[in-house]
Amino acid sequence: MLNETNRNLPENENASLPLVIVNPKSAGGATNERWAQTASDLRAHFGAFQVAFTKKQGDGITLAKRGADAGRRLIIACGGDGTINEVANGILESGEAVELGVLPSGTGGDFRRTLEMPTNTREAARHLREGATKTIDAGRVTFFNHAGIRVSRYFLNVSSFGLSAAIIGRVKTSASLDWLPLDAFRGRASFALSTVQEVFDLGYTTVRVKLDDGEEKLLNTINFCVANSRYFGGGMKIAPDAKINDGFLDVVNIGDIKTAKIILNAYKLYNGSHLDLSEVKHRHARRIEVAPANENKTIFIETDGELPGRLPAIFEIVPEALKVRVPKNV
Repeated sequence: MLNETNRNLPENENASLPLVIVNPKSAGGATNERWAQTASDLRAHFGAFQVAFTKKQGDGITLAKRGADAGRRLIIACGGDGTINEVANGILESGEAVELGVLPSGTGGDFRRTLEMPTNTREAARHLREGATKTIDAGRVTFFNHAGIRVSRYFLNVSSFGLSAAIIGRVKTSASLDWLPLDAFRGRASFALSTVQEVFDLGYTTVRVKLDDGEEKLLNTINFCVANSRYFGGGMKIAPDAKINDGFLDVVNIGDIKTAKIILNAYKLYNGSHLDLSEVKHRHARRIEVAPANENKTIFIETDGELPGRLPAIFEIVPEALKVRVPKNV
């Protein structure tokens, strides 16, 4: 039986049914506006399910953990990368062998790109029904949240700081681009516009970095990325060589590079050829420790498109952490 009316998990939840966790605010509220049609398509091409809607940030974690603890075997995130991140965190925190599914409906869509999950609801529903199960790695970052408390959080795409965090902050506070016709194009345009605006205030940051058991070194960075997957920022292929099941994190550092050169080479961030630039360095690591060179400087981090806190931080790979439903050809 489809349960579409309850805003929280029903008390008599049927754990044998997949649970769909929906962020109605994703895609600028369009997810909520078209939910009736999305639910109809999902039911027709996937089958019966139950649904829970998030009301505020963090609800995805709570709902996913509760669903996993109740015995759900498949939990589907309907929203953008932030929603997927929360649902994945809830599953991982539970410690249960629960499979994650993705029903794309957000602004960035970066994890969807890695999984090659289509944006069309009917096609996505078919892959959720007929797809394969893939075990993937996750990243885990330990940092200080906005209350100054040391916490840990998992990420599936990228955790970074520098220009990317500033861009995401601008995206979240900028005017909506709802007048653009397609969600995917709207998301990319929003990130691109914010990138141009932030680039003109560009300046490098100096941090202390230690990779695995190596020596700590000072590093100048415009943007420092720790990637589990290939994409971030609404389609930027920041880590073109990253694999979600190789047991490593890809570290990509964009060093002290001039504004004009960034603008002229911006297209390379989307096709993944920026690693050829002399200012860009790429390494693999299992553990990365980063702190500001100046202890009084606040450097915010982003994690799968959210801004949860600040440096210092420790990034670690968690091999074979999560089961994910993917199209059969992935």
